[in-house]
Parts: sequence; structure tokens; C-alpha cells
Amino acid sequence: MATSAVYARIDTGLKEHAEGILSQLGITPSSAIQMLYSQIILQNGMPFDLRLPYRQPTAIGGMTREQLDAELMQGLASMQNGRTYSADEVDAALHKEFGI
Repeated sequence: MATSAVYARIDTGLKEHAEGILSQLGITPSSAIQMLYSQIILQNGMPFDLRLPYRQPTAIGGMTREQLDAELMQGLASMQNGRTYSADEVDAALHKEFGI
């Protein structure tokens, strides 16, 4: 089997951290790269999802009293200005923004 070299520049801390884990697993960096490339071929793409993480809605329990009061006042002002939404519209907005 012919071999080729792969050269990449990565953050030193990232490299050291990853190689420490690989060492504990008994895997060389070269073997890890070989495994990654093999999985790219098998999956016909990256072997993991590439996407931005979903933002998480703020839980009421994680808010201070002042933050909660400010949110409630903002909601009241929206209602007074005629900006209201149906349950279906709220569900669609939550799904779009947070994936829920």
C-alpha cells in the first residue's frame, strides 16, 4: 500500500489535547487521520453533523426577578400595541429559532 503525507496546521493546545486522548486510546495521530478519511469515504461526507448548535431558550428559572419583570413588561407593551400571535405562529417561531 502506497502512502502519502498529510500536512495541516492546527492550534497547539488543540493538538496536544487531542493527542493526549488518542494516546490513552492507544491510537496514533496517523491512525486517527486514517480512520477519519476512511469514514469520510464510507459516509460520502463528514462522519458527523456540521451545523451551528441550536440556541436554547432562556428558562424562567435562570432569570433574575428584574430580567423576568423586563420580559413581562415587553410582552405587555407588545399586546398593547396590537402585536399578538396565535399558538400556531408561536409554535412555528419556536421551531424556526430553537428547533423545538
